[in-house]
Amino acid sequence: MAKGTFKGGIHPYEGKELSKNKPIKSVLPKGDLVYPLSQHIGAPAKPIVSVGDYVLTGQMIAEANGFISAPIFSTVSGTVVSIEPRRIATGAMCDSIIVENDGRYREVDFRPLKPYEEMTAEDKVTAVREAGVVGMGGAGFPTAVKLSPKEPDRIEYVIANCSECEPYLTSDYRRMIEEPELLLEGLKIAVSIFPNARGILAIEDNKPDAIHIFRDLTKNDKDISVKVVKTKYPEGAERMLIHAVTGREINSSMLPADAGCIVDNVDTLCAVCRAVKEGRPLMERIVTITGDAIADPRNYKVRIGTNYKELIEDAGGFRAKPAKIISGGPMMGFAIFDLDIPTTKTASALTCLTRDAVSQFEPSACINCARCVEVCPERLVPKYLADAVEHNDANKFLHLYGMECCECGCCSYICPARRQLTQLIKGMRKIQLANRKK
Repeated sequence: MAKGTFKGGIHPYEGKELSKNKPIKSVLPKGDLVYPLSQHIGAPAKPIVSVGDYVLTGQMIAEANGFISAPIFSTVSGTVVSIEPRRIATGAMCDSIIVENDGRYREVDFRPLKPYEEMTAEDKVTAVREAGVVGMGGAGFPTAVKLSPKEPDRIEYVIANCSECEPYLTSDYRRMIEEPELLLEGLKIAVSIFPNARGILAIEDNKPDAIHIFRDLTKNDKDISVKVVKTKYPEGAERMLIHAVTGREINSSMLPADAGCIVDNVDTLCAVCRAVKEGRPLMERIVTITGDAIADPRNYKVRIGTNYKELIEDAGGFRAKPAKIISGGPMMGFAIFDLDIPTTKTASALTCLTRDAVSQFEPSACINCARCVEVCPERLVPKYLADAVEHNDANKFLHLYGMECCECGCCSYICPARRQLTQLIKGMRKIQLANRKK
C-alpha cells in the first residue's frame, strides 16, 4: 500500500532514541500547583474559587469564559493560596490560580453524563466541553468546538494524528505502545459523533511496532483503518496530514471541516475517551523530558500545574550545562529562560540541548540556491517573503501569500546562509493577524 506524503519537508535528526524505549513514568507533584487561566486558544477561563477555598482533585476551579474557551480543574486536593500573575513558558505573565497540595489527592466523584450507550452526539460533545479538553498537540483549540462543525453530515474522516514528526518528542509514541485501547476508543467516540465519518490512524513509518499494534486491533473494524505516512517533517501539521491521508488540500482561510476532516492528536483523543466514558476532566498529560543535556530522558505522566523543575529533577537533572532549553521540540518549540514554570494542557516537552546550533552562526547574504523553496510544504518562496519583511513591505508580503506559511521552520533549517526566514515571516504574520482583529 502506498504511503501518504506531501511535497517538500525535511529530515532533521530525530533524537527520539533518547526516550522512546523507556516506559511512561507517573509522577506526583511535590510543591504548589499553578494553573494559568490561559491554557487554550480563546478567552481565558474565569476563576470560580477564592483564596482560602479547599478544593478536591477534579474540581472545577475556573469556568469557560465564552464559546471558544475551556474550564480548568484542580489536579490535586488542597487550599487555594492565591490568584495572581505567574510566568508561563512563553515568558509572559498570566493570571493563575495557585493551590497548595495537601498530598492526599482526594477526588470528586467522577460520573459520566449518562451511560455511554445512551449518549447522543450532542451529549458526547457536551461531555468533552465540560471536561475542558483542548488540542494537546500544542494549539490548545477547545476540542468541543472542533467537534461541532456547522455541517456534521459532511465530515467524512476523523484523523488521529499519530505521526509525531517533531524531533525528540516521543510522548505520543509511548501512549500508542502502552495504551492503544484508550486511543482507539477515543477515536471511535469522535467518529460516532458524525453520521458519515470513518476513523483513520495516521502513523509515520518509523513506528512499525505501533503500526502493527493498531492494524491488529482494527483488522475487523470497518469504520477504523490505519494509514501509514512517510517519515518526514512536518508530516504532523494539520494541512500536510490531511493531504497525505486524503489527498485534499486546505489553506489558511479554511478549516479541516471544509475538507470533510477532523484532526485530533493522540493525547487529545485519550482525554476525549475519559471525558465521555468516565466523566473525568482533563487533568494530566504525557510530557517528554529529553535532550543530550538530560541525565535520564523519558516520558512522564504529569498532573497539569506541576512545576517543570520537578520533572527535570526526576529525570536525574542535567548531566551537562544546557546551552538552550526549548519548550516543545527544536523545530516549532521556543526557547525559555526560566524553569520555574508550570506544565499546562499544551505542554508537550522540554528539550534541553548542550549546543545552541542557532547562535553559533551569523546570517549571511542569500545565495539564491532555492533550497527554501524546495522544502516549503506550502509551496511558497520564503526568501522573497523574508525580503518583503526586511523592507517592511506588508503589501508584497500578502501578495506573495505570506499568510499561508505554517511556521514549520523548514526554510530556516535548510538555509545555507543561516537566514532566520521563519522568524521574519512569523513576525509579519502576527502583525497582519493583529491588524485583522482591529
